[in-house]
This record gives sequence, C-alpha cells and structure tokens, in this order.
Amino acid sequence: GKRYMSLHVDYLVSGAGAMGMAFSDVILNESDKSLAIVDRRSAPGGHWNDAYPFVRLHQPSAFYGVNSRALGDDLIDQVGWNKGLYELASKGEVCSYFDRVMREQFLPSGRVHYFPNSEVNAQGQVVSLVTGSTVDITSNKQVDAGYMQVEVPATRDPDYAVDSGVTCVPVNALAKVSGPGRIYSIIGGGKTAMDAVLWLLSNEVEAKNIHWVRPRDSWILNRANIQPGELAAKSQQSFVRQMVEIAESETPEDMFQRLNAAEILWRLDDAVWPTMYRCATVTSAEFAQLQRVTNVVRMGHVQRIQTEGLQLAEGSYALPHDTLYIDCSADGLAKRPSKAIFQDQSITLQTVRFCQQVFSAAFIAHAEVAYADDAEKNTICNVVPHPDTAEDFIRVTLANTLNGVTWSQDEALTQWLIAARLDGFSAVRRSDDANMLDVGMKAIANMQRFLAA
Repeated sequence: GKRYMSLHVDYLVSGAGAMGMAFSDVILNESDKSLAIVDRRSAPGGHWNDAYPFVRLHQPSAFYGVNSRALGDDLIDQVGWNKGLYELASKGEVCSYFDRVMREQFLPSGRVHYFPNSEVNAQGQVVSLVTGSTVDITSNKQVDAGYMQVEVPATRDPDYAVDSGVTCVPVNALAKVSGPGRIYSIIGGGKTAMDAVLWLLSNEVEAKNIHWVRPRDSWILNRANIQPGELAAKSQQSFVRQMVEIAESETPEDMFQRLNAAEILWRLDDAVWPTMYRCATVTSAEFAQLQRVTNVVRMGHVQRIQTEGLQLAEGSYALPHDTLYIDCSADGLAKRPSKAIFQDQSITLQTVRFCQQVFSAAFIAHAEVAYADDAEKNTICNVVPHPDTAEDFIRVTLANTLNGVTWSQDEALTQWLIAARLDGFSAVRRSDDANMLDVGMKAIANMQRFLAA
C-alpha cells in the first residue's frame, strides 16, 4: 500500500498475533476509531506463522480467532483421535483465517493501517525491517499485544548444551528427521511434547522407541468438557461438577483426587502426582495413546545432551548414539508478571480468563469501548495470569470464578458475553439455581482457604 510520511490513529497496536487481531476486530466493529497494526512478521497470526506443521488448535475452532468472523464450519470430527468432538483448526487454516480477516475486513474498512515486516522504535516511529524507511506515527493510545511473549521451539535455542555429533532439532523439524528404526527422545512435559509423541504414534512409530523426558508431570484437561454447540450441555454439567467437587474438598490433594475421579483433570501415571498445570487439553483417545509411552525420564531438567545420552539435573540416562532429540521445551505460555491492563495512554493485553487469549483480547477491547475510565475498566478486566504449577490451577480457577461473578452483576456486559462468538463459557455458567449459588460461594471460600494455607 501507500507509504505515509506521518500518520495519526486512535490506537497503535504492536503485534498482529491472535490477541492483537482479536482486540483490533472489536475496536473496529464497536467504535468508529482508527488503528495502526505493526508487526515484525510478514503476515498476521503471530506465532502461528512459526508453529510446527502438524499443530492444531487445542480447543474447538468455535472459541478462536476474532469475534466478528467464524473460524471453521462448526463441524464435529468424524475420524481421528478428536472424533466426536468439535473440529480443531490446523496451522494452515489459522494463518489463512487471519490473512483473510486482514484483507477482507480490516483493510477495506479504511480505518486500519497495517505495517508488516516493521517495528516501532524508541522514538515512536514505525520502521520497515526491509528498507529501513520510517513513518512518524502518533496515537491516542498504545496497545501492547506482545506482552504475553508466546515462544515456540523454532524461534529460540534450547537452554541446555548439545554436543557435536548429536541430532537435536525443534519440534518443527520432527517430520524431516524421522526415519525407519529411529529412537526418539522427546524433551518437555507440556502440550508441544504431547503433540510430538502423538505425531510419532499416529505415524506408527513403536511406543518402545520413544523416550519421553518429563521433568514434571502435568494435570491435563479433558477436551470433551470444553465443547460448544450441541455438546455444550456436557460442558455445563462438567463445570457444575467441578464446582461441587471443589466445594466439597477438604484439602488441595482431596480436590485434585476428586477432579481426577470425575475425569475433569487427568494424569498420565497414577503413581506420579502431577506438579504442573498448563491448560493442556487432550481427548480420551489421545490420552490412551500417550499412556502407551512407558520410557519416561523423570530426572529433572536436561542439562546437556551427549552422544551417549542425556545429562539431567538428577543423573544421566543412556541412549543410543543415533537417537533423535526433539526439543519441546520452549515456554509457550510464559507466566508474566501481571500489570494493570489500562494505564493512562497504554493498554497491555493479558488474559482475563485463563488460557483464553483471544476471548480476553476481545473482552478488553469491549471494555475499552464501553466503559468510561481506567479504574472501571481495570475492575472488570482483572488479570488471570497463565498457570504453571498445580497450585496455579486453584489460583486461576478462583480468579476466573471471581471475574465471572463481577461480570454477571453488569446486565449490559452479560448481554455482550451471551452474544460474543468467542465466549463459549458464560452461557454455560449462567445458573439461576440458588443451590448452585451456594455451591459457588463455598467453592470460592475453599479455594481462598487452600491458597492461604
């Protein structure tokens, strides 16, 4: 498009990833304001551009993207390990979707100026990373859409040493290095590692040829409980059940055991108590596959990979010389320190519902348009930081529940939530049952007691 010498907009958005796009979409559709979106990458979609080729959304497509446009066709998968549940968009589908939102909605509006392959410098100018040319840009507000720092293995080096002669690649290269009779060592205990293991198993690699380095075991969410549309009733029952179990728990351990028995939270090994919780979701079919891998290395974090095997924090683990090491250890959803979302002329996008980044960004944009002052906006937009530890499950569930209580007391906001495409949960959680209100209050009190202990 045309280059400007200077430009004034209402919002300067740094980052055209999922959160930046979801925020901009609501501003565009609920106000008459103008935006400049600046991004280092050549296409919108943020980390999706760098993600591994076989990645899919971990939640139904219905809950992802921008509020004004559906992602996917709201179909229920008929084949594969997600069979019977709503479709999960592929990497290609997500990148294409954001590209179309930009080209078919944002740019034709005349109110969005998009600067790909660019960044904002200390002087507030937009600088092209291709030519070095600058645009002097002024704005009423700056929006930081990159604060959450999503990292993928392809864009960073592992934080352990790798000796020469060792093949260690990010998960992106898994398909390129795999071959007959190979031994694999998957490094990491999170969702990316689970995806790598599932890719190998789906390609008929024998489970005994996979060695899985899990410094921490994880509590895993059952994806069947996080469904829209005609499967939403089960999600609602699961949410009610979760609140009942929390309300009736004596201790945090008791709570986790109850949620595990209710198939709300799973653990891969009944003999190992998980200490991690990162919002990973799998289906029952995927869970059964993951349990087939029994060569699990629990000796702390990898410190060095040598030709004869792994050096870990708690000892060494021998592996054949030609083992393929697959790095899945990037901190995809880092736990960043929370800061006030609205501060004077700046807006810092963060999650207001745990592990629902795009919903959160859309919600923040709605608050920006619908409420008068920062204090009021921040009261509604209380940050729910990304979880990391098992205890964080309690922390984020409590914060989520308290946010829901606050929102439900605002009739206009409640109506917005019911109509919001990205909100798969408020309607599920609406209950006029007095008994449920008691359960909710008791669950809140219990979570507060567990965290205070």
